[in-house]
Amino acid sequence: MKILENKVALVTGAGSGIGLAIAKLYAKEGAKVVVSDINEEHGKSAVEDIKSAGGEATFVKADTSNPEQVEALIKATVDAYGRLDIACNNAGIGGEQATTGDYSIDSWKKVLNVNLDGVFYGCKYELTQMEKNGGGVIVNIASIHGTVAAPLSSAYTAAKHAVVGLTKNIGAEYGKKNIRCNSVGPAYIETPLLESASGDMKEALIAKHPMGRLGKSEEVAELVLFLSSEKSSFMTGGYYLVDGGYTAV
Repeated sequence: MKILENKVALVTGAGSGIGLAIAKLYAKEGAKVVVSDINEEHGKSAVEDIKSAGGEATFVKADTSNPEQVEALIKATVDAYGRLDIACNNAGIGGEQATTGDYSIDSWKKVLNVNLDGVFYGCKYELTQMEKNGGGVIVNIASIHGTVAAPLSSAYTAAKHAVVGLTKNIGAEYGKKNIRCNSVGPAYIETPLLESASGDMKEALIAKHPMGRLGKSEEVAELVLFLSSEKSSFMTGGYYLVDGGYTAV
């Protein structure tokens, strides 16, 4: 039996990269998947990929930095499939590159609005729905920069550290309500964004990983699947790295 059989799962930022890999794996393991993304073309393409592989999925466009749209996203999920069992809050942005003293106020607000506020909005409305279900699982995608610095990206580092803290709070608050919440810290992953990076920049990033390579979206998805399933039934409030040894040195 597939490990997410008869489950309903939501993935934000699921139109590409890590989110797409998670949505596909959820569907492969039997979940009905709501694919959400701000990019309608990418989101609908993800749904077609899932359906062509024999899975069940539907697309709902949403900007996670907008609380009304996030609330509507959860409602649309329940309208489509009757419940919400699993949510992966993955949507995020990198933001401006600048030292902290030179970081613009607008860029700071934008990164925090998407990478922290957006995760909070997701958790808030997901938790409300999961309480109605009698339980559920949330996985928040943080980063290695939820524990170590990302020089020239202070807003990103601050937001990802905060996502780890938010996750711990939810784990402590909702454990007795049969709702688990964990966060995942990927290192640098082979995504369309990094594929366009210059050769020197890419080599510099690879050198930071003792395994000598970047990660794959599918490797992150496997950890998220584990945390979303009953195989991790006694795990909540945790922060789990998938980083090729990046934070070990």
